[in-house]
Amino acid sequence: MNRITKIDIDGTGLAAPTPEIEQERKVAIFDLLEDNSFAPLARDGRDVPEGPFEVSLAIREKRLVFDIATEGGPQVAEFQLSLGPFRQAVKDYFQICESYFDAVKKLPPAQIEAIDMARRGIHNEGARILKERLEGKAELDIDTARRLFTLICVLHWG
Repeated sequence: MNRITKIDIDGTGLAAPTPEIEQERKVAIFDLLEDNSFAPLARDGRDVPEGPFEVSLAIREKRLVFDIATEGGPQVAEFQLSLGPFRQAVKDYFQICESYFDAVKKLPPAQIEAIDMARRGIHNEGARILKERLEGKAELDIDTARRLFTLICVLHWG
């Protein structure tokens, strides 16, 4: 039961995303809720109850904030991560996504596939950074990290 069953994106104060970015968000949330592995770790001598969990992602005071609660229950953890380590991966991801969205409209499949492979590589790098930053705070698998990285990118959009 160590999984996320609900995820909220707190976009307070953020610019409205483009239709493409909104679609990325919807797909990432759908895929995340379908299949994920996520468990906050005990810290500061406090035990963490078993999941499932509800997660809220936000950017507050230039920090990425994970608010984690048990399903329908109280908050069990909050993680605040510096955005600095994510900046280059997010920037690269947006640039390659723009290229991909443009390519889909006018380039042949072989070129689209090459751009998509590059996009997946950047996405994997962002997921690796997220897993590294959450070390000692939460355990998650690479697919969950990939989908959460997409949602972090959506938050950066503003």
